[in-house]
Amino acid sequence: MPEGVSLTIWFDQADVYISRMGTIGESAYLGLLLVFLVLILSLRPKVALWVTAGIAVAFMGTFALLPANDVSLNIMSTFAFLLVLGIVVDDAIVVGESIHQQTHRMGGGPEGAIEGAFIVSKPVFFAVITTMIAFAPWFFLSGTDAQVTRQLSIVITLALVISLIEAFLILPAHLRNMRHREELGRFAAWQKKIEEGIVTFSNQRYRSWITTAIEHRYATAAVFITGFVISVGVFSSGWVKFNFMPEVENEIIYINVELPSGTPYSRALSILDQLQEAELKLIEEVEAEAEAKGGTGKLIEGWYTRSRRDGVIAIVKLAPPEIRDLSAKEAATRLRELVGEVPDADNIDVNYTMNNNGPQLSYVLRHRDMDVLRAASNDLQARLYTYDGTYYVRDNLRGETDELHLNLRPGAEKLGVALSEVSRQVRQAYFGEEVQRLPRENGDVKVMVKYPKEQRRNLESLNNFRVRTNDGREVPLLSVVDVELTTGVQRIQRRDGERMVRVSAHVADDLTNDINMDVSDTFLPELERKYAGLKIGKSGRQEAEEEFFSEIAALYLVSFFSMYALIAIAFRSYFLPLLIMTAIPCGFMGAVYGHLIFGVSMALFSYFGIGAAAGVVVNDNLVLVDLIGRLREQGKSIVEAVVEAGVTRFRPILLTSVTTFVGLMPIMAERSTDAQFLKPAVLALAFGVLFALFVTLFMVPALYCIGEDIKAGSKQGVSRVRELLGSGLETLGVKF
Repeated sequence: MPEGVSLTIWFDQADVYISRMGTIGESAYLGLLLVFLVLILSLRPKVALWVTAGIAVAFMGTFALLPANDVSLNIMSTFAFLLVLGIVVDDAIVVGESIHQQTHRMGGGPEGAIEGAFIVSKPVFFAVITTMIAFAPWFFLSGTDAQVTRQLSIVITLALVISLIEAFLILPAHLRNMRHREELGRFAAWQKKIEEGIVTFSNQRYRSWITTAIEHRYATAAVFITGFVISVGVFSSGWVKFNFMPEVENEIIYINVELPSGTPYSRALSILDQLQEAELKLIEEVEAEAEAKGGTGKLIEGWYTRSRRDGVIAIVKLAPPEIRDLSAKEAATRLRELVGEVPDADNIDVNYTMNNNGPQLSYVLRHRDMDVLRAASNDLQARLYTYDGTYYVRDNLRGETDELHLNLRPGAEKLGVALSEVSRQVRQAYFGEEVQRLPRENGDVKVMVKYPKEQRRNLESLNNFRVRTNDGREVPLLSVVDVELTTGVQRIQRRDGERMVRVSAHVADDLTNDINMDVSDTFLPELERKYAGLKIGKSGRQEAEEEFFSEIAALYLVSFFSMYALIAIAFRSYFLPLLIMTAIPCGFMGAVYGHLIFGVSMALFSYFGIGAAAGVVVNDNLVLVDLIGRLREQGKSIVEAVVEAGVTRFRPILLTSVTTFVGLMPIMAERSTDAQFLKPAVLALAFGVLFALFVTLFMVPALYCIGEDIKAGSKQGVSRVRELLGSGLETLGVKF
């Protein structure tokens, strides 16, 4: 470097990537360790070891296939492994526990491994297929969002396929030589005591609980339905907020102030001073707070500011999250408050996130009359300013500048003067005329000829301006044209052939949905009635979100129908698919309560977690319902089959839910900003599985019996109708 010149790394995106990948990786490793500990305490060590190894095999196989599917190892693809962890564990546990159970019953050997895998092959296979279908819509999305969701679908599908191969072709081979344990060491004896304790609990406590739930089946179903209705009410009433994308906090705060064209440079310098004073005040406040209440007193490592005629920017580099006293959101909010309003700015943006840019609320007003658009825009802006939490309310009409319109006076044509010629001469005088270009090393230099700066600074110079006519005479400008000072429009935007104005507002504290709902329901209809012909639509983030949800809703309609048809064909029933798919709304119920407990807003990622939770619980429901059907084929009554199936499948159902929840605990407990954007999906998956555990153990058996009641009642009703119809025909002398 030359003397006096230094190079400083201002921001390195690789640091963010390494930090977040490290957070996800550490949480995944710790979660896998916790899963292994749960399994080794509740299953034989050999089963626990190979089940855990099966998870690693499924993940390694998926890693090997990523390049062939054009998926890189990034934050989203790594996050997909975290989501699919519960489903992969579920398959391995169900198959491994079934082999364990059959080996214990048959005395071990390859026959026990084969029989154990075969018994659960049908429900596990269809569970994996339905889970793939559940995540398939994210692969077919269009637009920029597909670049993110496509990777999730590919990773999850690959992991499920390989886990299915591992569970039925590799895991049984590893467990084929499992025998009864003759001699038990201290740990083995302790582990067997825990294992037998779970079995004893299912045979005694759970048997009595499920029997009671079936006896009071309608009350049991009512309890769960009530819980679901309450969760819908909690979500729709705003107790749990919704943000389309979770906020991923950055380590840099960007402030961008856009100014109207023609703004004096002195005004830009004044705004620059305003930003710098706010930054200094923020540092002083943090240091004073640290002295009074303790803390590091560190917040800002450095800042960069720049002013130009058309705008001012400030880039604030924050200290690392581990040592600073405020989060990026808190620092940006306070900095915005200290900066205050800049009334003459076209747009102001204070951004502290890596993925949410621009205003949260944006409306498009359309009308053929510009005056109507101006008035409607002012009314809407005034309404938005009445809400607490809205700031920097703007429309894109700002930036208009005064213009001079020249209109040719009557009779001026007789002097040989045309308006185009007058306009050309005025432009030459004030803007300049290019007369020469001088070649230089870095490009040509234009030589412009125009009036001296002193004569171009004020409008008084127009009084002395002379226009040259075609015959060479010079006449005063004001003798041939009328000069009118008007407001000029720098650009005209149209949508569907009509002029449009965009009104936008930034919103704080997760109030976007509440404010948008109130404006849409109470104010926009009134505005349309006030200005006839006015059309109002959404723009920006809101428009993109509406398009996204309409598209994903259509795709999921096809997905749910495919899942229903697949399960209906497999089990030859129209009712059982509905029973099995209760996992989906119950996963939503658990997700809402999980977000409520942790005080986290739901986001698009939450639905990924709900889908993953549904995959786990659909597997459990399929295994349970399949066993009920096989027990009924053996001659058991409905109640006996349901109770026996619940008791038999209690341990694998319990383990799949517990291992999924425990495996996600490390990232749920993570406090760093790197993990915050993952929290919605993790909470949805963890609590969706946790709540759905009770759905599988109690609600599904109750609903199964209710379905049989309805079936029996309908048969009795048909028989009764036939009897009444037959007796009536006999009375008429007609044999039936």
